[in-house]
Amino acid sequence: MLRLMDGGRSLLLLVAALLGFLSSPAMAGERVRVLSADDPAIEWDPCPGFYPESCRIGVLHGNPAEPNADIFFKLPPDTAVPEHTHTSAERMVLVSGRMEISYEGQDPVILEPGSYAWGPPEHPHSARCLDAGDCVLFIAFVEPIDAMPTGDQ
Repeated sequence: MLRLMDGGRSLLLLVAALLGFLSSPAMAGERVRVLSADDPAIEWDPCPGFYPESCRIGVLHGNPAEPNADIFFKLPPDTAVPEHTHTSAERMVLVSGRMEISYEGQDPVILEPGSYAWGPPEHPHSARCLDAGDCVLFIAFVEPIDAMPTGDQ
């Protein structure tokens, strides 16, 4: 027997949460999508103009002009990205290569494959792909994707 301690609000909240889950887009027929960094289905586009010409971005999910888009960010070895900021926080996982990330006011960190990093919004940072093959970084953005150079790039 379910005992309602708070006038039934907990039960109502549980039912509302379940109904919300069951009516979510994933439950309404959206299909699971699985991609690897070398998947031929990924369309690799150029990075913003102040990034190195060899830099590429592959959109994995969502629309980069809208919130909650996911991308692969690819740099060849020995390539650096100049200091920049994003409006959004970044949730990152290095898929391949070795990458150094430097956030203003902090010591640089080296990401190895499988490493997770979180970058706060509007915090200046730069990156460099080290000599272990192409660096592919998975990045999940909360806000629409943008990148603004800092200083005189």
